[in-house]
Amino acid sequence: MVKPSKKLKKIFLITGITGSVYVGFQYLLPLVIPFLAAYMMALILRPSARWISRRLTVSFGGKQRRLPVGAAGAAELVVLAAGGGGLAYWGLRKLGQEAVMISERLPGWIGALDVWLTGKCHSVEEFFSLRPDCLVAAVREMLMGLTETLKQAAMPFLMENSMAFLEWTIELLVVWVLFFLATILTLEEMDDLRRRRDNSIFRREYALIGNRLAAAGKAYLKTQGCTLALTIAVCSAGLWLLGSPYYIILGILIGFLDALPVIGTGTVLLPWALVLAAGGQWGRAAGLAVLYLVCYFLREFLEARIMGNEIGLTPLESLASIYVGWQLFGFLGFILGPVGLILIEDLVDAAEESWMGEERR
Repeated sequence: MVKPSKKLKKIFLITGITGSVYVGFQYLLPLVIPFLAAYMMALILRPSARWISRRLTVSFGGKQRRLPVGAAGAAELVVLAAGGGGLAYWGLRKLGQEAVMISERLPGWIGALDVWLTGKCHSVEEFFSLRPDCLVAAVREMLMGLTETLKQAAMPFLMENSMAFLEWTIELLVVWVLFFLATILTLEEMDDLRRRRDNSIFRREYALIGNRLAAAGKAYLKTQGCTLALTIAVCSAGLWLLGSPYYIILGILIGFLDALPVIGTGTVLLPWALVLAAGGQWGRAAGLAVLYLVCYFLREFLEARIMGNEIGLTPLESLASIYVGWQLFGFLGFILGPVGLILIEDLVDAAEESWMGEERR
């Protein structure tokens, strides 16, 4: 029987590893994400938790007993959660205040829109020699019908999505409790977990995958942090130049919307630009469109550049892997795509080195 050539063996190897990585990301990763997140959090908390554990000792029954590392980590995690919750409350409160201000000005904007729309309708009526106010009445009737349709459609939508929101909230609470407990237990069993990993026959693969996941997580956080800060700065500066009195709050809001999946800066800037263009404010509309393009290309450049530099991909490879990951896994593909490509390359190289070592023997 003829042995397969090296090229054919490498094709089979790449295909098998690529399929395994895809199956792992698609079906296995969702099951272990809370535990991976707990392990990463335990690694972050471990130095400070051990320091607290060594400092807090109690004499009981003639013996010195230390505070368990897990208990110290749990206290730190509670403090972090409280701090995050406080920041979220402050942010939502500020947004609520801005929403009240906008709601107070909304009637004026609606009135201005009504005046503008009525004027345009009168211009069309005069141009085509139509009966006065016939077009105005038709447009108002259409708008009232649209409003009624939206009201009728809103109730079923709210009922269906309220249940989905409730289920999502319960699921998020369960995941948080699981993450909290897993973090505490991981802190307690960290040394034993490392001992098992080092004694395993798959220790090389564990180290390879763990290092890549850690590098990718660091790169992702760095990318999102830099992108968020620069997007907020660019949006605030651009809105200030355009004369917006709420340039700081709006810049922060647009920056955080850009960090969310699917939404992006275009959901705010482009409709705003269209409204201004419809009102004849072409300069400000063009400024918002340019601001959107700057933010869009800034995110694309930073995601490709920083992710590539941090995990060892060229900007083109990083951009291509981000796109493929997005097509396969949705929003998580922005990080899973580059990580998957790196894992495939490293596992293929490791398998080839193993084959070469066997051939030399």
